[in-house]
Amino acid sequence: MKLYEIKTECGKSYMQKSAPISSEADVYENTAICIFPDIEYQKIEGFGGAFSEAAAYTFSRLSDENRKKIISLYFDAENGIGYNYGRVHMNSCDFSLGNYTCVEEGDETLATFNADRDRKWVIPMIREAQKHSDIELLLSPWSPPAYMKTNGDMNRGGKLKPEYRELWAEYFKKFIEEYKSAGIDIKSVTVQNEPMATQTWDSCVYTAEEERDFVKDYLGKRMRELGVKILFWDHNKERVLERASVILDDPAVSDAIDGIAFHWYSGDHFEQLRMFAEKYPGKRLVFSEGCYEYSLAAPDKAKTAERYAHDMIGNFNNYCNVFCDWNLLLNTEGGPNHVGNFCDAPIMADIEKDTFFVNDSYYYIGHFSKFVKRGAVRIGSSIWSRTLESVAFKNPDGEIVSVVLNPTDEAVEFKFRICGKAFYCSLGAHSIATYIFSV
Repeated sequence: MKLYEIKTECGKSYMQKSAPISSEADVYENTAICIFPDIEYQKIEGFGGAFSEAAAYTFSRLSDENRKKIISLYFDAENGIGYNYGRVHMNSCDFSLGNYTCVEEGDETLATFNADRDRKWVIPMIREAQKHSDIELLLSPWSPPAYMKTNGDMNRGGKLKPEYRELWAEYFKKFIEEYKSAGIDIKSVTVQNEPMATQTWDSCVYTAEEERDFVKDYLGKRMRELGVKILFWDHNKERVLERASVILDDPAVSDAIDGIAFHWYSGDHFEQLRMFAEKYPGKRLVFSEGCYEYSLAAPDKAKTAERYAHDMIGNFNNYCNVFCDWNLLLNTEGGPNHVGNFCDAPIMADIEKDTFFVNDSYYYIGHFSKFVKRGAVRIGSSIWSRTLESVAFKNPDGEIVSVVLNPTDEAVEFKFRICGKAFYCSLGAHSIATYIFSV
């Protein structure tokens, strides 16, 4: 067995591969990562980011050469980090150039329905990505059209009017069919992005009971007809079990639900993911959004990268199946965003100078997405360390991959113990490494 290390240090834009690390006699116990390849947990189904209008518009403003480079960086398995998953918003979101829908205001029959706005920027970007990768797409709405809502506004919360539930479910179906006609399959949907948040931007509030009943009585039937899976919640982890207890404990709706989508904005709460997986076996856990919001503070690029790695390790160690970042690309301001809710992204572009730059977060995410293949499984691992964080996987070809994060100010020496062998390693301060065990 040989061990290879691929390492990135914060502030250094590379993923450097080492020569093989040889095994030595196993003579001590401390600071050890033990890996058990025969103990298997959940399947890993994909990694990706969101094709928001902001990302696609920014992408469209760059030269053909730079567009090709960015797509390759994300979606090429050899020259990039191998993304194979994506998220699309139905109607506008905060990372759009303004509020918009696919119908004219007041259309009671959806006769005016079209996805021309998506065909302008979003769909072309997806098509470019499809040249490099088989991408699974998740669709999420931020708000129904204003006339379908109690507050008459796409922004500032409000609710879907009961008399429009059937029409809104049909709207989902038409949107998916429009993408299908453009050669793009949408494989799953969430009912509503952040259904407990009344935002200054596009938003719509659902109680757990309202979300459950909308799936049971309207959305479930239409998605079954299309063969599209449904995820619920699509909000922060601290309420995963609370929401699930209303929706999945109802046998009339549980069969229509494929799993739960969640975000990171209220903190770790990794234990809730584990409890969800134990209580509802077979239901998928999809991380559908996370980013660093400029409204909280000026971004520390190193800490942002480490936050991604910390969250990914915690999520995957607690049964997460999919990781999907927020915007694939933003401009230097952290937008465009029609309400000034500017955020960070792994790749940022200066559209005036036709340049782009790659943040540390891109490389930290890549330590997972490039080396953990679709169809891999998380495997058993344990760690004794006050400083390191780790997770381990087995790829479909049997290759073992472990990702280790050192977010501290000091280098840490440690060893792997696997299949009766020991490998001695050292990970520098504020760095991440992927370790690949091959026979």
